[in-house]
Amino acid sequence: MSAQPPRVWLVDDDASICWVLERALRNGGMAPRAFEAAEPALDALNHEAPDVLVTDIRMPGQSGLELLRKVRDSRPTLPVIVMTAHSDLGSALSSYEGGAFEYLPKPFDIDHAVGLVRRAISARSTTDGGAMPGTPELLGRAPAMQHVFRAISRLARSRVTVLITGESGTGKDLVARALHDHSPRAGKVFIALNTAAVPAELLESELFGYEEGAFPGADAQRKGRFEQAEGGTIFLDEIGDMSLPMQTRLLRILTEGEYYRVGGQQPILADVRIITATHHNLLDQVKQGLFRDDLYHRLNVMRVELPPLRARTEDIPDLLNHYLKLAARDLGIDAKTLSQDAREKLVAYEWPGNVRELVNLCMRLSVLTQGTEIRVEDLPAELGESTAAPKDSDWVTALAQWADRAAMSADTPLLDEAIPKLERVLIGAALKRMQGHKREASLLLGWGRNTLTQKMKQLGMN
Repeated sequence: MSAQPPRVWLVDDDASICWVLERALRNGGMAPRAFEAAEPALDALNHEAPDVLVTDIRMPGQSGLELLRKVRDSRPTLPVIVMTAHSDLGSALSSYEGGAFEYLPKPFDIDHAVGLVRRAISARSTTDGGAMPGTPELLGRAPAMQHVFRAISRLARSRVTVLITGESGTGKDLVARALHDHSPRAGKVFIALNTAAVPAELLESELFGYEEGAFPGADAQRKGRFEQAEGGTIFLDEIGDMSLPMQTRLLRILTEGEYYRVGGQQPILADVRIITATHHNLLDQVKQGLFRDDLYHRLNVMRVELPPLRARTEDIPDLLNHYLKLAARDLGIDAKTLSQDAREKLVAYEWPGNVRELVNLCMRLSVLTQGTEIRVEDLPAELGESTAAPKDSDWVTALAQWADRAAMSADTPLLDEAIPKLERVLIGAALKRMQGHKREASLLLGWGRNTLTQKMKQLGMN
């Protein structure tokens, strides 16, 4: 007698989404069943249960998050995949808070969705931790930002040290705040300090405090930032600019869990979660002798890499709308809108200052633009001076030029020479984006993990 196909329930008021998923799941050897709302799905759960439940968040009646919470109470081992068109950190964190197996932002690749269902079936009782929604400034439907959201959701409830990397202006401080706000330490103090903004000779007493009489002018004992953050979280921004002697002091806290005030004789135990950030490449700084190798490995236990804005152009329209509304609220005026031409110009802009530059521009345009619509002529002149971001077709042009040259003097078949190089570049990019995780890199490439492993072996890649 053959085994029953896995049962997958779909809960979404969008009939077209259900139809597409039903067809793909059925073709994948599964038995889908669709519900147009949470209520009939909950009624059905009183009598039977599927192997996986896939639900939208926003629906008439009870939301997908309410459905998720009730499923967690009644059938805690049932994997639930939450999908939504609202690609913000709040939606992701709400999903993980309810115990979702995974979060699937719309629009999604149908093969990826089916693969996710298969993973849920094989994992069965796996759930991922998370926390309450918040930090709406972290927005993004781009795959790179969804990866950041998942990282925050999984790291928030842990005590592990986190290193946040990314260019200036990408929002590293927002990620640090989100990690604290959605952690068990959320009710405790969060202290952020830009270590590059404090003179090197003052940083030690700023971080660790000092005893009375420790140096001229120390007329009374003073608590440092670590002591003020006791039980909570301390965020040390621009850690790559910290001097080597201060790096040694920080390493002591990470290795021994204690520190001394300046001029102090008694060690102070540190119950503080440490989150750091930098726009530097710390590994390069280690090689140059500017950063301690042992501290780098202590800080780099878990890393969250924020993409530059030019690498997530699909998010720019949403960010512009969001921050124009925030600027209007702060100024007490009606929100400005963007003309189509102005929007296209801003999407094509390189944004060297990343999201911080976009936020400042939205405030500037809200103040200076006459009327309710922002037109191209309202945009600052310097936006036209930035080199436009490379077009997706540029690499095709470069490949065509290489092929023309190679065809004139090729000693080996063109495909035999080109395909290994192409695969090596794409594998390297996927592994870099997914921080070396082969399973996620294989999904990004559209392969299975075994295929990726075999390809890497063939190409001699570690």
